[in-house]
Amino acid sequence: MNFEFVSADYPTSPGVYLMKDTLGRIIYVGKARDLRRRLSSYFRAVQKHTPKTRVLVSKIRAIDTMVTATEKEALLLEASLIKKHRPRYNVVLRDDKQYVLFQLDKKSEYPRLRLTRKVVRDGSVYFGPYTSSYYARETWKLLGKVFPLRKCSDSAFKNRVRPCLYHDMKQCLGPCVNVIPHDEYMGMVRKVEMLLSGRAGDLLAFLRKEMDTAAAALEYERAAVFRDQIKAVTKTVEKQSVVLGERTDIDVLGLSESDRGVALGLLFVRRGRLLDKKNFFWPGLSLEDGEEILQSFIAQFYTATKFIPTRLIVPFEFDMDGSAEILSDRSRTPVRIVTAHTGEEKRLLEIARKNAAIGAREKKNDSILDVLAAKLHLQGLPNRIECIDASHLGGEGMRVGMVVYEEAGAEKSQYRTYSFPELEHSSDDYAALYSWVVRRIESGPPWADLILIDGGRGQLASVEKAFADNWKEEGPIPQFASIAKGPTRKAGELEDRIFLPGRKNHLPLKGGSPELLFLQRVRDEAHRFVIGRQRKSRKKKVLQSEVLSLPGIGPKTARLLWDAFGAVDRMKAATEEELAGITGIGKKRARQIYEAFKDV
Repeated sequence: MNFEFVSADYPTSPGVYLMKDTLGRIIYVGKARDLRRRLSSYFRAVQKHTPKTRVLVSKIRAIDTMVTATEKEALLLEASLIKKHRPRYNVVLRDDKQYVLFQLDKKSEYPRLRLTRKVVRDGSVYFGPYTSSYYARETWKLLGKVFPLRKCSDSAFKNRVRPCLYHDMKQCLGPCVNVIPHDEYMGMVRKVEMLLSGRAGDLLAFLRKEMDTAAAALEYERAAVFRDQIKAVTKTVEKQSVVLGERTDIDVLGLSESDRGVALGLLFVRRGRLLDKKNFFWPGLSLEDGEEILQSFIAQFYTATKFIPTRLIVPFEFDMDGSAEILSDRSRTPVRIVTAHTGEEKRLLEIARKNAAIGAREKKNDSILDVLAAKLHLQGLPNRIECIDASHLGGEGMRVGMVVYEEAGAEKSQYRTYSFPELEHSSDDYAALYSWVVRRIESGPPWADLILIDGGRGQLASVEKAFADNWKEEGPIPQFASIAKGPTRKAGELEDRIFLPGRKNHLPLKGGSPELLFLQRVRDEAHRFVIGRQRKSRKKKVLQSEVLSLPGIGPKTARLLWDAFGAVDRMKAATEEELAGITGIGKKRARQIYEAFKDV
């Protein structure tokens, strides 16, 4: 039965609309300045719509609306709902991880340079981002050797009574024990800031002058220090090319269309230098969807904990004021979204477009989802797969681990473990899986298109019954499948068997087929994840128990010792001074702990 649209049923206010299919699933979330006018446009002149929109309209069976006070609020709500529900026909940002930044905490008396993935508005200065954490870490190590700022945390710095190993390795100036005058330390900080803020030329000129002065004064060791710093600066900036005459921070967004979809190329330009790049791809879209792509990308990608530049260059004009206002609120500084005007900006936009085109050609087709849908007789593509594995060690530590795959790729930030103390010593996998379903439903969407269970027909039936007993959502219950070991009971063997609800025999999947190999890989990841978490928890419990058995050490002190050392042997080997240096443990208690360890 097709959806009958009646425009009078919808308000003329700004807000968000949610389109649902026959099964009640949210398939599209949109925003509008005038909900009635926007929704009416879907049902007028359907033949003029893009193929994507025509398919979307054909699947609509219900439309819900949420009214907001302003269009800006609608844009924010739309981004939040897209992230929550991940609708099939929306532009959903799959790779929205936080990239690596350098943080220089200038408010500290002795600032340190560290790597972080989140921006905190605390007066610190941030440099980046870097899409490669390896490159960022290598750069940090290189800078740490030639610009030896402190490495320790603020709490460790305040409680330290003697220099650490970094000082012995000459990779820290030892400000914790006043080895270096404050002015000299801050001079080193200024050098690091000059380098990371794009003033490498000024820094190199200064260092060469200092090196020549030291050499002329026959201070060859000091001259060698400046020589090493010059080499480090040169090595750091040689991978960056100057693309703008002005020292400004901008991001450049370029779009490119292929026969399979649309790619977006993102360039990070910091202080006039091209620092890094990243590509994104959405299958099934065309450049006619360009405005939706840009608005959705900007709202989803630039979160409050990311570094947001003062200017974004986009390939064409759209309703940019609302997006710019949101970014300005998140960064607490004015942000402009503009099109390219100068020759330099147009050249950068073309570079971004070419990178997007290359990324689109390199993007592999996720056809495995189509194969899975056909082989497992699923209703639609399994864009979100949750795989669960119940595990225990001799009946102890009963846990269910859940790994998540979206668009056939692992989403490690969404991995979860669920513990069930009430099932301790029971060894009841079925009860654990049933309890997991209850907890999973309580946690809410996004819901899986497919839940894969590590086990046979019994485990599958337990999960199916639990959903039937507890599901109260409007939409349909997720689809299920289980994967069991074959005749030899070895994980990963070619004869692993796939079971579906209501089917007595396993599916006749060919050993070594792409769909079976993919399901085995997902199952093995779930097994690896839950076993790793279980062993880590067990080890921690044993170690804490061993520490708590010592006289005079309670749970709070055991927690402090565990966080500081991580192993009982290291605790026993610690000196009184090292124990006293732990925040929360004074000299008196450190003496008691030291004596307790001596008697063990």
